[in-house]
This record gives sequence, structure tokens and C-alpha cells, in this order.
Amino acid sequence: MTSQFITVEGIEGAGKSTQLGFIRAVLETAGQRVLLTREPGGTALGEEIRSLLLEQRQDGMSADAELLLLFAARAEHLQQVIRPALETGSWVVCDRFTDATYAYQGGGRGIAWERVAVLENWVQSGLRPDLTLLFDLPAEAGLARAGRRGLMDRFESEELAFFQRVRRAYLELAARHPGRYRLIDASRAVTAVRAEVEALLHTFLQEST
Repeated sequence: MTSQFITVEGIEGAGKSTQLGFIRAVLETAGQRVLLTREPGGTALGEEIRSLLLEQRQDGMSADAELLLLFAARAEHLQQVIRPALETGSWVVCDRFTDATYAYQGGGRGIAWERVAVLENWVQSGLRPDLTLLFDLPAEAGLARAGRRGLMDRFESEELAFFQRVRRAYLELAARHPGRYRLIDASRAVTAVRAEVEALLHTFLQEST
């Protein structure tokens, strides 16, 4: 079976982190070598950029600077981690990828998607996820969950309207790319979400043989 690139998307509080380890376990049980990584991050440089993007001390960062930093981290991530793993036959599961940029910097910040697409085409050279799991729930519910985790980062501190725009952008992406997107109702209990994730992955595994 050829390697596959799976991305996991959703707004704050959607439960991505809760499901990531489970996703890896399902794939490994099916006999796949799995690399679990995240964006921004995944490399030493990427993690440094992540801290710049998330820490409150960078509160005055411009939207363009934010966008360019994300793609700088992504370029390093692709070269150092994602492409090598895929080339050696590993499945890659990534906590957020370029769709998050369309949603957060495009939908949330108001940057035109055409500008994001220019950077996407340049940095990724045609590489796109094979499957995207979108954990979806209302922004109000997501923020309430995120608030219970404690100290909020720079993104989590945004107003509700920001996350409503992000969610709408994600849903538009899902509508534009139905072939690779799987929409999951993340407002349900963890066990119900996990059962759906497992079923979706088993179907994808069968289709990938």
C-alpha cells in the first residue's frame, strides 16, 4: 500500500488532540508505519516559529507576517519531515496543514484565498493531503471547551466572530473538496466521535489498497 498523507483540521476546542493518538493507533493496527506531526511546528525551526505565532508577546503581528511565517515553517516541515516520510512509505498524520491557513488567515484574517494559493503552489509543488478529517462544531462550543483548558494563546484569545469566520471557511473548503474531506460532528461525546473516525479510517484503508 502506498503512503498516504492525512490532515486533521478544526477550530479550537474541536477535539483534534483527543483523536490524534487514536487515529495513529487505528492505522498502526492496520499495519501502517505512521508519523504523527503538527503545524505550525514539526521541526526545530517550525517549533520556534510556532512560539512566535502563538505567544501573546507577538500580539501586534500583521496578518501578512503571520501568513508568511506559517509558510516558512511549512516549507521546512515539508522538506525535513513530511516528504521524506512519505517517500519511505510511512503514512503521515498532520495536526493542521494548509487548509488551516485558508481558514484562519483567509477566513479569519480576511486575506484573499488567491494570495494563500500562490504560496501553497510555490511551497508545496503539488503535494496535497489524500484525506482531511474536519472536526466541526459551533464556534461558541469550541471556545467554551478551549477556555476550560486554561491560559489562552494568541489565536484562542480572538473574539467569537473570528472563529465563526474560520468555521465558515472550513465548511466552504469541505464543500469545495468533497473527495478528500470527511466532515465529523465534533459536538458529540468523545466515544461517538471516535467510532465515526474509526469507521472512516477503515473505509479509507480499504480504498487505498
